[in-house]
Amino acid sequence: MPESYRPHLRKDDEHPRTTSQSVSSNTTVSHATVQDVLDKKDGRIITIHPEQTLHDAVVLLRDNRIGALLCVDEEGKLAGILSERDIVRKLADQPGKTLPHRVEEVMTRTVETCTADEPLVVVLRLMTEGRFRHMPVVDGDTLIGMITIGDVVHFRLNQLELEALQIKQLIVG
Repeated sequence: MPESYRPHLRKDDEHPRTTSQSVSSNTTVSHATVQDVLDKKDGRIITIHPEQTLHDAVVLLRDNRIGALLCVDEEGKLAGILSERDIVRKLADQPGKTLPHRVEEVMTRTVETCTADEPLVVVLRLMTEGRFRHMPVVDGDTLIGMITIGDVVHFRLNQLELEALQIKQLIVG
């Protein structure tokens, strides 16, 4: 017998969903490395020399829409890192007199680095425990990139989206 009345159900409003990930476009959580994040970035490394001024640094940060600069010496070796936080602290100490100072007076000299083959979970833990948001990636003495905590979180969110899609496919069939 035909059904004369059926109440509106939630599934009546469902539309096909799209995702930005596929099984082949990401790796499993246990195998995700720093290189996986670097592969999704444009490969540019924005650097500054320690002898340059904070004004130069602020212009680079603004123009590139980034939060930190890698400080390199004449041979291109990592000498430190300069973040927006470093500059703000200097502003608080010397308001109105900060921009003429040299980068080397403000930069962080002891820099935590990682390699491209390190697991993302290890790097994320280091960043969280060390309370910093930018980490240079090196291959020996050669600077090959920089990842941010935002890069890692974005990558992980994409992984979670993929995992949810895979689970849904298993459940639905």
